[in-house]
Amino acid sequence: MTWLHHTFQEYPELAIFLTLAAGFWIGGLKVGKFSLGSVTGVLLMGVLVGQMDIQISANVKSVFFLLFLFAVGYSVGPQFFQGLKKDGLPQVLFAALMCVVCLVAPWLLAVAAGYNVGQAAGLLSGSQTISATMGVASDTINQLSVSSAQKQSWINAMPVCYAVTYIFGTAGSAWLLSSVAPMMLGGLDKVRAETKELEKTLGAGDPTQDPGMRSAFIPVTFRAYLVSEQSIAANKSVKDLEASFIQKGHRLFVERVRKADKSIIDPSQDYVIQPGDEIVINGRREYVLSEEDGFGKEIVDDELLNFPVENVNVYVINKEVIGKTVRELRNMDYMHGVPVQNLRRAGISLPVYSETKLERGDQIELVGYKNDMDRAAKKIGYAEIPTDRTDMIFVGLGIVLGGIVGAMSIHAGGVPLSLSTSGGTLIAGLIFGWLRSRHPAFGNIPEPALWVMNNVGLNTFIAVVGITAGPSFVEGFKQVGWGLFLVGIAATTLPLLAGIIMGRYIFKFHPALTLGCTAGARTTTAALAAIQETVQSKLPALGYTITYAVGNTLLIIWGVVLVLLMT
Repeated sequence: MTWLHHTFQEYPELAIFLTLAAGFWIGGLKVGKFSLGSVTGVLLMGVLVGQMDIQISANVKSVFFLLFLFAVGYSVGPQFFQGLKKDGLPQVLFAALMCVVCLVAPWLLAVAAGYNVGQAAGLLSGSQTISATMGVASDTINQLSVSSAQKQSWINAMPVCYAVTYIFGTAGSAWLLSSVAPMMLGGLDKVRAETKELEKTLGAGDPTQDPGMRSAFIPVTFRAYLVSEQSIAANKSVKDLEASFIQKGHRLFVERVRKADKSIIDPSQDYVIQPGDEIVINGRREYVLSEEDGFGKEIVDDELLNFPVENVNVYVINKEVIGKTVRELRNMDYMHGVPVQNLRRAGISLPVYSETKLERGDQIELVGYKNDMDRAAKKIGYAEIPTDRTDMIFVGLGIVLGGIVGAMSIHAGGVPLSLSTSGGTLIAGLIFGWLRSRHPAFGNIPEPALWVMNNVGLNTFIAVVGITAGPSFVEGFKQVGWGLFLVGIAATTLPLLAGIIMGRYIFKFHPALTLGCTAGARTTTAALAAIQETVQSKLPALGYTITYAVGNTLLIIWGVVLVLLMT
């Protein structure tokens, strides 16, 4: 053990990877539906490993933290700036006001409890489950005109308070928004009923179908049927049959036909379907299921159904498409034979409702023949080219420019004020992410690489924080005591209740959107999943994206503001 101890002291990089491995394992363990999560798991393991008194350069955590912040900004940038437009302003204002409560509540509670700067920053970070706040607060503390020992004491106090308050910050937020909040909005039954009514107006399809069932199937399907004399397809042209579906609000396509002579064709719009023909129908699964009784007997035929199709992600870029609803897009001539399979905004999957409006930077997943896909992609915007290469020129330049701007400071009353390199990098990420949404031919960061920047970047920073604070963690916990847990409950609860009240009485949002906006402004994805399960709908996600972008930006920057308020 002595040899192992000396090895980790001599090679601290090994201690970091040990902390990451053990932290991710601990964070993934579940008790019921609750788990600590990777960040808290890594922090606790870092504290444990840190008992070996391992010295790690502060530059290590800075490098990984900047990668994380740029990735955060890059991910939410399109929706952050999109929200500044007229349609998104109510949600932006809601998120900004709620974020102010997220700052003021922990600040006042910290002052009342007599906490120091570091303890207050840890309370803010843990109760609002925004780990990055610790990094920004640390940068700001390092700029203060106090002794190095005082700075280190405050910085070491942060992870202690974060760890104590994070548990309720995560689990409590999900419970409050999924169980308590619906009662504040008139009761769960009322919220579910109003959500179903709104789904009808958005064109959600069969309102009696459990929305959770859709995720168990591939949204777009190809099915084959034998046309009988009684079939709705018999003696109709392909054009007339497809038009009859549009009148019902569906979009289904006849892709292939096996004629009586056993030849297989890709039918023209004028082809008249005859009894005895075998046809392949293409469309969203819920639409096919709603019509299949009229087609005839379903058949399984490898030859008829064996043909190549593509799945392509297309960025919404062209002005002619921005602002259109999914229904309007589906009815465009160039969308013939091309169903919309999925819709993502700021990395969040949205329900593909007919009346959902498309925004610049949205990613639409299309399915169909290559020629049809190429035609549709050109009209919509830019088809994503699958690649595993990250544009490191884009990433490196963004971090450098943001860091330089953030490092600039002004003096107010002798106190240096600046965004810090971390705050500047976050804003650079927002701008560069927005630029990517407008010009997606450059600046690509594949999702796996973005995951590494987000998760490995943040957790490596947290690992170093935990290891560095390890020796003083126990003493720090004795100072704050279990009373901090109760303070953390209050700091978590007050902003969430304020968000529900503002959404219902001030902004008068729909109940489902109020829940989604509140979860988004607090950047609590776990709560969004719990809300959707409780109200039995994906509709709350429509209120999550813009508020998440605003919340993720302001809550991180609050690390600077809180330090200034406490000094």
